[in-house]
Amino acid sequence: MLYSTRSRASSAPKSSRVVSGKPASGEDSLIARYFRPLATDPGAFRLDDDAAALKPDGSDIVVTTDAIVEGVHFLSDDPPDTVARKALRVNLSDLAAKGATPAGFVLTLALRSADDETWLKPFAAALGEDAVQFACPLLGGDTVSTPGPLMVSVTAFGRVPPGKMIHRSGAKPGERVMVTGTIGDAALGLAILRGGKVHAAASDKAAREALIGRYRVPQPRVAMAEIVRDYASAAMDVSDGLAGDLTKLCGVSGVSAVIDLVSIPLSGAAQDLVSRGVVGLETLIAGGDDYEILCTLSEDCVEAFAQAAQHAGVAVSSIGTMVAGSAVPKFIDGQGREIALEYRSYSHF
Repeated sequence: MLYSTRSRASSAPKSSRVVSGKPASGEDSLIARYFRPLATDPGAFRLDDDAAALKPDGSDIVVTTDAIVEGVHFLSDDPPDTVARKALRVNLSDLAAKGATPAGFVLTLALRSADDETWLKPFAAALGEDAVQFACPLLGGDTVSTPGPLMVSVTAFGRVPPGKMIHRSGAKPGERVMVTGTIGDAALGLAILRGGKVHAAASDKAAREALIGRYRVPQPRVAMAEIVRDYASAAMDVSDGLAGDLTKLCGVSGVSAVIDLVSIPLSGAAQDLVSRGVVGLETLIAGGDDYEILCTLSEDCVEAFAQAAQHAGVAVSSIGTMVAGSAVPKFIDGQGREIALEYRSYSHF
């Protein structure tokens, strides 16, 4: 465990017992070496207890959890520092979309070996850097052994003023649909890493590395948390594809949407691949791992929202309108034609 290991004499192997004052197990050594230095928050108790404590400050606590699994959410040869950053940042993205500021996180690691310093050292270093950068300290967690793929699970905690968390529900007909950043870069980055036509077509080194970077290291819009809280009626992060996640938001809100495809923001690298016919825009809006914020807001809030986002250094785009009804959202091309989507989102199963 990332907390101090409990007494488990009946199940612990002999080699894990305390001998002459040495650490009780390789797990304890791993924790002391790589993760105790990250546990700087007083509520973590230096990882010497069975649990952590978050001090109340009058805020509501928002809780989110996401696991990333080798071969599913990251590739086996992805650098360990990028795996660490992705594991934490996908959770920070959820908090930001709820209007919550980070308060701390717990970590579960399923490892094939506790002795692999070449993997654990850069993993822990990057995790510590992100914990500082995003003011989200490590509070504790668990380490386990696995014969299968590596798995990293983070549960993150955030704070919002009482009753101010932004839900997926709340969108209303006539409201504007907004999205941060650009869409589809991560899907292209994964396609490049997997080879094939996108890899062959993405010949510009800088563009290729930028797309791969968007896949490996998401950029959670933490700076948007308060802005989303102040202006959005509904919000969620885009993790499984813009089209599919918008469909989820509409379903919970009991409305539909009409989206202008040409208004969906693309990076220069993505736009180049689309314009050359390497990929279709439909592929980009159904790809996962964007970790942008999708939200809805009333027409009279759009200008203030955009100005606040600009001040925070985050680009935002208006991509459509919420409409009454229960139909799945429509995506309209530049000629006003509805585009039929073969699939709308990434599926884990």
